[in-house]
Amino acid sequence: MGQDQTKQQIEKGLQLYQSNQTEKALRVWMKVLEKSADLVGRFRVLGCLVTAHSEMGRYKEMLKFAVVQIDTARELEDADFLLESYLNLARSNEKLCEFHKTISYCKTCLGLPGTRVGAHLGGQVSLSMGNAFLGLSLFQKALESFEKALRYAHNNDDAMLECRVCCSLGSFYTQVKDYEKALFFPCKAAELVNDYGKGWSLKYRAMSQYHMAVAYRLSGHLGSAMECCEESMKIALQHGDRPLQALCLLCFADIHRSRGDLELSQLKLHCLSESICRSKGLQRELRAHVVRFHECVEETELYCGLCGESIGERNSRLQALPCSHIFHLRCLQNNGTRSCPNCRRSSMKPGFV
Repeated sequence: MGQDQTKQQIEKGLQLYQSNQTEKALRVWMKVLEKSADLVGRFRVLGCLVTAHSEMGRYKEMLKFAVVQIDTARELEDADFLLESYLNLARSNEKLCEFHKTISYCKTCLGLPGTRVGAHLGGQVSLSMGNAFLGLSLFQKALESFEKALRYAHNNDDAMLECRVCCSLGSFYTQVKDYEKALFFPCKAAELVNDYGKGWSLKYRAMSQYHMAVAYRLSGHLGSAMECCEESMKIALQHGDRPLQALCLLCFADIHRSRGDLELSQLKLHCLSESICRSKGLQRELRAHVVRFHECVEETELYCGLCGESIGERNSRLQALPCSHIFHLRCLQNNGTRSCPNCRRSSMKPGFV
């Protein structure tokens, strides 16, 4: 595969990836990697594979391609290619919580001679280092790194970098329990996505929505927290990002716990886990969550007393009667009686649940 054909195939993969045909894009890029002899093209396609696996939460594969990219950069004997590959190696270790390695690789980036680290990738290096310091609970160093990354973003009009830094600052202020700032920065990230993110990956919207959900929950705005978390989960499911799915599941559980509806939180967790396992073809885990979901339904008596179907398994309009029994609206309408089918109490006009 020649240089021109390599460029065409990389571009084809990018178009597929941006249209959310991720697996097809990966197949195109892997084919380039197998057949192309163009070292620059191979380096670029490895960068695409690193980014794609990062956004899908496949961090071990991300690290594997980052290591291959460093070998390719060394063959090219180009300092800027080497800088980019070391940054990808730092980011991969950051995602795998190897924070000391992340800091070491970031320092290597900053110490490479003859590179454009200041203008080109300095902000991303500072961001990755800040995330690593935060993972090690070195809060002062983390804040210094985030502020440096934010200056790079502003000086270079890099809205995408600013969005990522704002999400990290949201996480930082959550950990130091300044919930006002913990909400401010993810909201700023969401504004950047709305203003500039038309061509960005949906991952940026998912990140900002997740961090907003956490901050809203800690601030006591549970309705807004649920709305943001559902939006983030929807995107995570669409992209197959299992780490983000797990974070959203934990956030859902925390929201329900804050509301005091512990049984409903278990139902939500098992229902969402079931959909994840079904999409991944994990049959054993799928059966376990289905069984546990129905056990929770029985324990909480959350089923319609007329048709016997579980309440909460699918979207449907419900009615709660003054006696506190809950039925599907359609079942009550078809039943044609004004008294509760369970306890026979007379029912006034109840509201929708």
